[in-house]
Order: sequence, then C-alpha cells, then structure tokens
Amino acid sequence: MRDTRESRLLLVLLIAIAFALITVDIRKGEQSPMDSARQVAASAFGPVENGVSAAVDPVGNSIAAVRDSGVRHNRISRLEAENARLRQELGSDDRHRARSKELDRLLKTAGAGGYGLKGAQVIGIGAAQGFSWTVTIDAGTKDGLARDMTVINGDGLVGRVTTVGSSTATVLLANDPDFSVGTRMEKSSELGFATGRGGDAMTVQLLNGKSDVKKGDRIVTFGSRNNKPFVPGVPVGTVTKVDRTGGDLTRSVSVRPFVGFSKLDIVGVVVQPPRKDPRDEVLKSKKPPKPAPTVTVTKTPSPSASAPRS
Repeated sequence: MRDTRESRLLLVLLIAIAFALITVDIRKGEQSPMDSARQVAASAFGPVENGVSAAVDPVGNSIAAVRDSGVRHNRISRLEAENARLRQELGSDDRHRARSKELDRLLKTAGAGGYGLKGAQVIGIGAAQGFSWTVTIDAGTKDGLARDMTVINGDGLVGRVTTVGSSTATVLLANDPDFSVGTRMEKSSELGFATGRGGDAMTVQLLNGKSDVKKGDRIVTFGSRNNKPFVPGVPVGTVTKVDRTGGDLTRSVSVRPFVGFSKLDIVGVVVQPPRKDPRDEVLKSKKPPKPAPTVTVTKTPSPSASAPRS
C-alpha cells in the first residue's frame, strides 16, 4: 500500500476502532461482546499453539538444564561433602566413645590396684632396638617416665619401659620372647615366671611341679624388688593348658594374656607403686554360674487315703 492521504486516514481509523473495542472489553468484563470472538480464536489457534509449544519447550528446557546444570552440580558436590563430613564426625564420635571406655577401664584398674599412672597413647609399633614386640608411646622423661616402669591398660599387663626420650618411650610387650615377669597364681599363690611366646600366648613355669593348677585359673604379677620393673597384682592372663608331665621340679602352663597386644591404644605407665600388695584384688570378679532350673512337684493326697475309717 502506497503512503497516501487516504491510507493514513484508514490507519488512524483502525487504531481508533481498536481502542474503542479494548475500552468496551475492559468495561464489560466477563459480559464483553468480544468474549465469543476470543473463544473462536482460541479454538482455531489453540492446537497450533500447543504444537508449537511442544516443539519449542524441549529446546527451552534443554537450554534451562544446561544453564542450571552448574548450580545443580555445585549443590550435589556440597551435599556429598556434607555427607562425608558427617560420616567423619560420626566415626570420630565412635572413636571418642571407644577411647573413653578404654580410659574408664584403665582408671578402674589403677584404682583397684592403688597404682599412680601417667596416661599415654600408642603412636608407633616396633622400635630401633630390634625387639619384635614393642610399641612407642607419646610420653617421656618430661612426663616423669624412666626405664623399668610397669605399663598397663584396662585389661592388665602390657609390658615394661625399656628406653625413654624426652617426649616418647619404648615399651617391650609382655608377649615378646625376651620378656619375663614373676607371677602369682590366683588364690593358691603359687609362684612362677611368665615369658612371651609372640601373638596372644605366654608360658608360665611354676616353681612347684606338683602345684594344683587347672584350666581357667588366673595369674597376676608377683612384683619386683623396689617395684621395678614390675609392680605387684597386675592381671597377666588365664591358664589355657596344663602340662601333665609328672616328676619334674616345675610345671609348665600355657596362658592367654588379658591384653590384646594387636589393638593397643590407651595405656598407663605406673609412676607410683601401690602402698600394699593388692594380690588378687585387681582381677575382675568372675560371673557367677547360672543357677540350675528346679521343678517343684506338689503331690495331692487321694480322697480315699484321707477319709476316716468307720
């Protein structure tokens, strides 16, 4: 259409009509005469709009997904980091609880025996001395430690201090083949010497070859002169096997130590010996045997037996 005076007048007229229709539609609201026209247009163009939307939306969604993928990735990374932190804290809490129980058992053992302790933690396995069964602890001369001090934990005898530095010390474990300690049998007080056999085994040579000893009997340390290297009354282990060979001057028994040497953590070095020999007092009380079930039968006399004679 050429730009003429008539075309400009027509354009102004159409614009005026459009404004008039918009005004009428707004004022009439739902009763607008344009409502039916809108419904017809919606019926005609609705399917086309849906088709176009179906074709275009996946593209838009893909673009949005690409745009938001960085945000989601960062969120997933944060969640994974948070889960890892929570797992670490949970494991740490479990570890703290386990160490708290170890410390509690150690303090109970020290209280039962009257031992003055310096607590320490095992920080290394093996030492430069060449011993096969040794550990390093994080306490030394600045903590009051010296050679030939007894080392225990909540279960019993761990070993003795052999080398001391300013902040660390080496402990020879009781299961080392070069380890030897004087022992006393529970109740019978039979004396002997225990030596390590590696792993979770020790051998005790009883001085009395005819001593009455049986499987399950328990052994404690006899103690050394001036309480070095061993204080008395520390639990050593339980008899697992008795050598029945007769005629010898001594008797050999196999002993399972109370201490698990492969899982040492919290230990205590006895820096102050007990005032008196605790003997068997540090040993944990044995569980009483379960009572055997009893059955009580009540016998009711027959009527004929209780009836008076005529």
